[in-house]
Amino acid sequence: MDERTKKIAVVTGAGSGIGRSVALTLAAAGWSVALAGRRAEPLEDTAAAAGPGADVLCVPADVSDPADVTRLFESVRARYGRLDLLFNNAGTFGPGGVPLEDITYEAWRSVVDVNLTGAFLCAQAAFRQMKEQDPQGGRIINNGSISAHVPRPNSIAYTATKHAMTGLTKSLSLDGRPHKIACGQIDIGNAATEMTERMQTGILQANGQLAVEPVMDAADVARTVLHMAELPLEANVQFATVMATSMPYIGRG
Repeated sequence: MDERTKKIAVVTGAGSGIGRSVALTLAAAGWSVALAGRRAEPLEDTAAAAGPGADVLCVPADVSDPADVTRLFESVRARYGRLDLLFNNAGTFGPGGVPLEDITYEAWRSVVDVNLTGAFLCAQAAFRQMKEQDPQGGRIINNGSISAHVPRPNSIAYTATKHAMTGLTKSLSLDGRPHKIACGQIDIGNAATEMTERMQTGILQANGQLAVEPVMDAADVARTVLHMAELPLEANVQFATVMATSMPYIGRG
């Protein structure tokens, strides 16, 4: 890719799982990628996996911390001068298998702070930069979830934040129209990552039984994100669902 046409991306949660897979796929396609995550070492591992020819920037940052988010996007602006894509991916399941009545306030807040407030802070910073830069515009892709549509048992904090992500996506899409800022959402079901290991050993279903669920390769998600990212700004994938074909989503419960 010619340096004059190289695209610049920020990927949050880039140290593992879907974030790492998407970052590597973007880098392999010629994008310059800023890798964001709370811990430096996993980001460096992602950068190493991208290979010596990749243009990557590691920025340790907690997306729930406004100061860290400001520093992240200032680092990207200082290095590259513009921003073409934010993949808003950082997230947490929170306490697994805890009944609703036993979830602590602190546990609730920790999920909301990362999944929703963090996504908002990063989207706000990206939106501001995309609106101000010349040429104007860019794209934000939010990582939703199958849980943006239907819940699992004992997942109220995660499910609430992922439903809220859909509202965030719609508002960003509407507010971005005058500024050539496109926003879409990818809802993912059972990509094989560290976060979904329990799917392969048995997870609680709506009928009260434990069941092993099918998973898919995270690379299949990454290819979809790349397709969404490389569309011209005149076109947008508003919502996409990518899931393991036989997972219990259609007919869940």
